[in-house]
Amino acid sequence: MAFTTLHRYSFLSLISGFMLPAMVASIGINYGQIANNLPSPENVVPLVRSIGATKVKLYDADPKVLKAFANTGIEFVVGLGNEYLAKMKDPIKAQAWVKTNVQSFLPATNITCIAVGNEVLTFNDTSLTDSLLPAMQSVHTALVNLNLDKQVAVTTAHSLSVLETSYPPSAGAFRPDLTECISQILNFHSKTGSPFLINAYPFFAYMANSKKIPIDFVIFQQNTGIVDPISNLHYDNMLFAQIDAVYSALGSLGFKKVPVHISETGWPSKGDQNEVGATPENAKKYNGNLMKLMAQKKGTPMRPNTDLNIYVFALFNENMKPGPTSERNYGLFKPDGTAAYSLGITGNYFVNSNTSSGGGGGSNTTVSGTPPSTPASSSTGYLSISSGTVSSVLICHRARVCALYYWFVDLANQTRPNALLGGITGYR
Repeated sequence: MAFTTLHRYSFLSLISGFMLPAMVASIGINYGQIANNLPSPENVVPLVRSIGATKVKLYDADPKVLKAFANTGIEFVVGLGNEYLAKMKDPIKAQAWVKTNVQSFLPATNITCIAVGNEVLTFNDTSLTDSLLPAMQSVHTALVNLNLDKQVAVTTAHSLSVLETSYPPSAGAFRPDLTECISQILNFHSKTGSPFLINAYPFFAYMANSKKIPIDFVIFQQNTGIVDPISNLHYDNMLFAQIDAVYSALGSLGFKKVPVHISETGWPSKGDQNEVGATPENAKKYNGNLMKLMAQKKGTPMRPNTDLNIYVFALFNENMKPGPTSERNYGLFKPDGTAAYSLGITGNYFVNSNTSSGGGGGSNTTVSGTPPSTPASSSTGYLSISSGTVSSVLICHRARVCALYYWFVDLANQTRPNALLGGITGYR
């Protein structure tokens, strides 16, 4: 697509219909690059700002991206892929990696966290699991040696399938086979002050049981909700119930003070015929309503005074991702810089609209930047790992392992939902 000079110089006016209010200080966005048609990192900067994001999470430590965002003040989580874990157990190699991929970009680029590995514990790969904590410890030691540990945290992202029990949220508990390993990781978080990261996708629960799960409960629309029979707390959306289940699981192991951040959540705007709910309208409602809740600084029922720290997946549709159609359509933006769909946001305020945009249509809102002269390189931060079946559910999702929650909810009768935890075999 050709871009004129007018596109470049009228950029701010074009994004005005997509702007979030300045008060949203905690919105994060995942910036994946499994595509061959993305704009250059320099042209991504205004797109990130246009949605009000102040935090960006990478799946590697792409130097082009880190340089492009220098002096923007935007916080960065850089990724250290699963394939590096064994090497990172060596303190010397860990320090060399930190010097090259973190220290060299500070302080111009605001790197605040290193995510060591991704959903390692649910790959059922013993060598990866055994390498995870030692790698995290070596990276943290490197930061200490370089006097960077006060500004850069070390953590790792987990699939929700680390949970054995998710309902009711107050009874959340980790899988028994992972408890010892997770306890050691939580002890690391407690000592270093770093957050516990979880990837959560209510979309998959709805897709698997769309006839039994009310769509309004998963996309933050008005509904009667459910009541936790133990805590008597009321939940009007699935994501908050999942977050509180994680808090309960942490508390059951004696780590109530470790903060929980949602490192990935999102909704696809397009999917295959069997991917029920993957539409622009549902994506608009899920992500738009989620951002609205974050703007209101509304915590979960269990932690009402704790700000939400959530990274939306994802910045772009990524055309080279394998798997079902939904995998390539999680982006808020298309590769040409236009909005994948409208979030229903204008100016400095959120606009609540009940008007359907119709199926399959995109937004007329255009957010354009100068396209790259050559395709941007793809991120290759993770190994292709084949894991065994965690349970009876096997679904390829997001090139990593995630959790499927089957919430069978009869909101009208307030019947108790069941939560069946399914591990999902990932690939990349």
